[in-house]
Amino acid sequence: MPDISKRAWWKEVRDYALLTIAMLSYCIGWCVFLLPNNITTGGVAGIASILEWSALHIPAQVSYFAINACLLIVALRILGWKFCVKTVYAVVVLTVSLSIVREHTAELHLLADQPFMASILGAVFCGTGVGLGLASNGSTGGTDIIAAIINKYRDVSLGRVILIADVIIITSSYLVLRDWERVIYGYVVLYVTAFCLDQVVNSMRRSVQFFIISEKYEDIGHRINEVVHRGCTIINGQGFYSGHDVKVLFVLCKQSQSALIFQLIDEVDPHAFVSQSAVIGVYGEGFDRFKVKKHK
Repeated sequence: MPDISKRAWWKEVRDYALLTIAMLSYCIGWCVFLLPNNITTGGVAGIASILEWSALHIPAQVSYFAINACLLIVALRILGWKFCVKTVYAVVVLTVSLSIVREHTAELHLLADQPFMASILGAVFCGTGVGLGLASNGSTGGTDIIAAIINKYRDVSLGRVILIADVIIITSSYLVLRDWERVIYGYVVLYVTAFCLDQVVNSMRRSVQFFIISEKYEDIGHRINEVVHRGCTIINGQGFYSGHDVKVLFVLCKQSQSALIFQLIDEVDPHAFVSQSAVIGVYGEGFDRFKVKKHK
């Protein structure tokens, strides 16, 4: 039991560390590349940008925090307190980071004559930040919360959900900027952000499967159970050429754990026969949940 608590504690520490990095990445993309070049992004950040450029001149960090506070109250019931606590932390970190970065980069205007490159770089930073936030069970708020709610019940691409939800926000920036070229750059930001988001989330959730043939299969299985904390299934097999009965270990794990499994196999039986392959999706205990429509 203490070991389980320790693992859970380290997982929480890792999640909050990744969330901090994620928000700093998003802050750089938004403050350094997008806002100074009048390029709109999606979600609440896009609404906050439009409010700052409008006649109201509301600072982006102020409206961003206020809108997210309202959305989080609604999300608390659906997504649960755990998701919302991390999202509140992410929103606070991003709001504070926005204030600090904008204060120290007030005179900085990178890529002023290259808005397309500014769009690409800003989107890469923002998409990476959103992806890391969602992979850490948090988000930057706004349409990320809407995407997380939909993804909870349906196996739908997070990037696609946000892409559809944000088109209206970016298009509406024309009412303030009166420049269709900037709106088009906003669409570029939206597409690249969605692409980067999916790449980051999918890479962190990617799983692999192992088929391990070894005379020391019991020792290997015990080591995988104790060290990697993954289950093993024994499959009875027979060598076609030798005719001998063999035991095959079948293991599913996260891609990040594959190097450790190879190390354990090498320590127990360097001559083991091992096959590793990527899998499209793994659902069940310790992996993703089924996301299907419930019929009444």
